[in-house]
Amino acid sequence: MSTLEIRDLHVSVETKEGPKAILRGVDLTVAAGQTHAIMGPNGSGKSTLAYSLAGHPKYQITSGTVLLDGQDVLAMTVDERARAGMFLAMQYPVEVPGVSVSNFLRTAKTAIDGQAPPLRHWVKEVRTAMEQLRIDPVFAERNVNEGFSGGEKKRHEILQMELLKPKIAILDETDSGLDVDALRIVSEGVNRVAASGEVGVLLITHYTRILRYIKPDFVHVFVDGRIAEEGGPELADQLEAEGYDRFVRTSV
Repeated sequence: MSTLEIRDLHVSVETKEGPKAILRGVDLTVAAGQTHAIMGPNGSGKSTLAYSLAGHPKYQITSGTVLLDGQDVLAMTVDERARAGMFLAMQYPVEVPGVSVSNFLRTAKTAIDGQAPPLRHWVKEVRTAMEQLRIDPVFAERNVNEGFSGGEKKRHEILQMELLKPKIAILDETDSGLDVDALRIVSEGVNRVAASGEVGVLLITHYTRILRYIKPDFVHVFVDGRIAEEGGPELADQLEAEGYDRFVRTSV
């Protein structure tokens, strides 16, 4: 079973006024078969955590460690992290003109596995995954995310996750901009991956509505760059009823 261990992680970004601390000592362990929800108000550092784990150059790790199955994630390049089993579904997926969805998916799978998947099996797997996510087959020949709606982009992110089979999947506000139907379809995809027991899911959101469809094992309240409280699914219900005010006041 794979395990992601984050210990005392501090991250800053460069501003006109100089370095600004965003993460202020994050401790978190995510194991395969677990779903962790990170919730918190806007500006609390949730997305910074996601992009720092993925290796975005904007974010500077000032101290702390991140280990995936004992390997130093922070010493890896972005592509090495992906090959090691890290996956990030972005809040705002980017367009990739000139690259078809089908070519993108097979190239990514080949890069991660170290060999191209058998074509007949791969085509069947892609077709099945697209059907489950209600993705029109014609999208396979369209350029990645070009002209896609918000819901189509998010479903394409989950399609990647299902096909690439990472060890740790980080989903950054996957529910953002989704209508009710798209939210349900995306959630079903996440649940299929989680049900395999082979993937640890780190679900970042500031709304509780996606947790009506995806039941987390653990909920972490993120405020001012650190985890302010942890609990089970009942903590999400408490946040729905009470909001983040008491955590924000405590952190000031």
